Amino acid sequence: MNRFKTLLAIVLLSLSLGNWLNAAKPSAAAAQEIQQLIEAVEQSGCTFERNGKTYTAQEGADHMRLKLKRGGKYADTTEHFITRLASKSSWSGKPYHIIEPNGDQRTMQVWLEAQLVLIRKTQ
Repeated sequence: MNRFKTLLAIVLLSLSLGNWLNAAKPSAAAAQEIQQLIEAVEQSGCTFERNGKTYTAQEGADHMRLKLKRGGKYADTTEHFITRLASKSSWSGKPYHIIEPNGDQRTMQVWLEAQLVLIRKTQ
């Protein structure tokens, strides 16, 4: 009887873990939106600011790609990508900013959320 309970526990744990791992992956639609957001940063001509230093739009997009690659399991939705990975430093906790060519500055979260609205309007 103990063997049966052990086997049952292993099977249930495996099924639970499999479901959790699948849930952590973004849907195809979310993955596409995330890529569009990164491309929007890349093509924006804006300056990307993190932890007090400024970077080009290309460098900002590359940093977002790196964070997605390393922490993609936390980006199961586009909104989670924005709030969990793309809008603040995981090291310092400080928010990222984006500075537009005209000098306007916003938090990356606000800018990305506005871009997401535009992306969804065009779909």
